[in-house]
Amino acid sequence: MTLTEEKPLPEESPLAGWTSEHEGELRIGSEEHKQMFCRMLLDTYDPYKPAVIDWPELEDDALARLTGLPFWQIAVETEGETSMRMQCAADATKDPLIKEAISLNAFEERRHKDVLENMIRFYGIKLKPEPDYPTPTKPNWAFTQTGYGECFDSFFAFGLFKIAHDSGFFPEELVEVFEPVIQEEARHILFFVNWLAYQGVQQPLVLRPYFHLTRFYAVWKKAWNRLKLARGTSNNSNMTIKGHKALGIKLTPGTFMDLCLSENDRRMNCFDSRLLRPKFMPGVVKMSRRFMGD
Repeated sequence: MTLTEEKPLPEESPLAGWTSEHEGELRIGSEEHKQMFCRMLLDTYDPYKPAVIDWPELEDDALARLTGLPFWQIAVETEGETSMRMQCAADATKDPLIKEAISLNAFEERRHKDVLENMIRFYGIKLKPEPDYPTPTKPNWAFTQTGYGECFDSFFAFGLFKIAHDSGFFPEELVEVFEPVIQEEARHILFFVNWLAYQGVQQPLVLRPYFHLTRFYAVWKKAWNRLKLARGTSNNSNMTIKGHKALGIKLTPGTFMDLCLSENDRRMNCFDSRLLRPKFMPGVVKMSRRFMGD
């Protein structure tokens, strides 16, 4: 299989596709919209347990490649802080259905951290102690920033995961362990952009300009942060933006961007087409491709 071929999700997977029972057009910000984006997340929950994952034994060269990757520290810390911020947002949410959905989101992020930590222990990867994460004083603002960060990171992670799968960098058994994690991130960002749109419509008219101004500030703050990571001017490493280089795979920037776009489309197409999709990163990349070669 080449890096440009698409591989469908297994039909038996609860993440393979979801369509709402609601018929007809969907008005963004309506009760039907809220029901749809919340049920999307809740109905596609995958009850896998990190503690019972059967980690494959690796050949010496595969083990060396895995343990030599530089981004496991930031990966664990990112999942830890993300889950804490999402749980704070859930605790501050009054709507019972949205509260349930954000709580599940937080649980799944904690589970992603558990998967990483179990893998790290099994393969003997050495990490520094995890830091304490400051509790956000403005939970919804923290959730908004975190959600945009997930949108940026997931876009590149989709392409990176495709590379890891098709290149043979890792054994297929190890890659398949992380398939539910990657598709859960697709669910999370889909939920986030619809939650954000719903919140915008629910604001009183007089407060909507301020709400959209804070959205604009949040997205560009995260975009600037990711740009610094990509240019190497931040203190942290970033596994999604620089990941294909860490994997030692030689791809042109244009080829990598095209792969991210196609994988983003494939994973978003699993869900009801009436739900909103993340647009910022795909839009920026599509515009950038006009000025890039092959």
